[in-house]
Parts: sequence; C-alpha cells; structure tokens
Amino acid sequence: MWAVVGLGNPDRRYAGTRHNAGFMFVKRLAKEFGVRLKKRRFEAKTVEVGHQGQTLWLILPQTYMNRSGASVRQLLREARVEPERVVLVYDDLDIPLGEIRVRAEGGPGTHKGLQSIIDETETTKFPRIRLGIGPLPEGQDAADFVLSDFGPEDKAPLEESLVNARAALELILAGQLAQAMSRYN
Repeated sequence: MWAVVGLGNPDRRYAGTRHNAGFMFVKRLAKEFGVRLKKRRFEAKTVEVGHQGQTLWLILPQTYMNRSGASVRQLLREARVEPERVVLVYDDLDIPLGEIRVRAEGGPGTHKGLQSIIDETETTKFPRIRLGIGPLPEGQDAADFVLSDFGPEDKAPLEESLVNARAALELILAGQLAQAMSRYN
C-alpha cells in the first residue's frame, strides 16, 4: 500500500496559487485514474485506487497547509501506512519553477506544511517530490508570493514540473527512489 499526499489549502480562493502545486498534482493524478477525490477520511478528501497490483491512496488534506500533519498522522494510524510509503508532494520556493527535486527523507526547511507533518508524526522518513515555484522575486514577501496565482507565463514550466513529478512518482512506486533522485536532482 502506498499513499500520495498533495499539500495545499482547500479553500477555492487558493486553487490556482503556487502553494497549491501539491494539490494540483494529486488532482491531476486522480483525473488520470478516472476517479474523484471526495471521500472524507483522515481530515482529507481521499480516494483509493488500484495501481500496479497494489492499493494507492490519493490524499488532499483539508486542514490547510500549516496543519497538514494532523491529516497525515491520521493516515498513518488508521490506514497503517508506513511513512516510507507516503509520498509527499508540495511546492518549494527554493527550486526554480519548472524543476522538481526528489528526496527520500529530511527536514522541513522553511516549509510550514512539512514542519507540521514532522511535528505530528515525529518522523522525517517520508519520500517527497518538491515542485519548484521559485525564485522569490526580490523585495516580495514570501507568504504573499506563495499565495499568488500562477501567471500565464508560468503555465509551460508548471506543466513540465507536473509531468516530471508524475514520472518520478512511478519510479518511487516501483521501488526505484534512488533512480528518481538521480534523474531529477
């Protein structure tokens, strides 16, 4: 069993923002599988799909970004998924738009959603796909920037990162995390 957790904010006003890149990825994945994220479980919208002979949970926490840990903690407890099999997908301000990074585990950096997950679960052992949304324009507040919508000029690089993230996810699900890191880092 695997879970893919996209981090973001559930309110419609945040739908097209940079901070919702993780939500965008999981919604796109659900569309690809022909399913809808609607069941309320783990303080999240969820759906369970079969993929490569195993169960794959798609998760969109509804707790808002900075409380994402409450949802992931419930997922670990109730679904009994090991942290090493929960792929976190989220925006990263320190990575240029259009690029991704894959990590096996690690600290939160400045990402408050990831900090919440680490605080609530007491582990850093989550594989993750970080979607670049940077760089932060000089003189702009980071909070304002991540909560701003992607512009028309951002669509092509965003698409590239979502396509690459999808390929990286397949490698991770196939047990090839090191290969995913080698290819995308």
